[in-house]
Amino acid sequence: MAKGGFQGGRGMPGGMSMNRNMLRQAQKMQQDMMKMQQEVEEREYSASAGGGMVTATVNGKRELLKLAIDPDAVIDAGSEEDVEMLSDAILAAVNEALNKAGDDMSSAMGRLTGGLNLNF
Repeated sequence: MAKGGFQGGRGMPGGMSMNRNMLRQAQKMQQDMMKMQQEVEEREYSASAGGGMVTATVNGKRELLKLAIDPDAVIDAGSEEDVEMLSDAILAAVNEALNKAGDDMSSAMGRLTGGLNLNF
């Protein structure tokens, strides 16, 4: 090997050991990421809108699990304007719960990866 090139020739076992350690670390990080992702996916996130008129609950997989609507909101929804307001409250609650789940996943993965910019 040319002078100044890769120093692994004679010291190959040390280089291979370092490669094995890096591979083990990468595999452990992957396992940890999968475990954390599963934990976050199993959590539930709730958000309310319309002064508590609507509450949405999603899981970390971003699936809507529950949607609770205060009965008074339905009884009072006599006009088209009231129905539109109820619809807006439902959308706001669902979107806020989904955002909480997404933020938690990003935060958990950020802690695990040490701030590497990975998109999940």
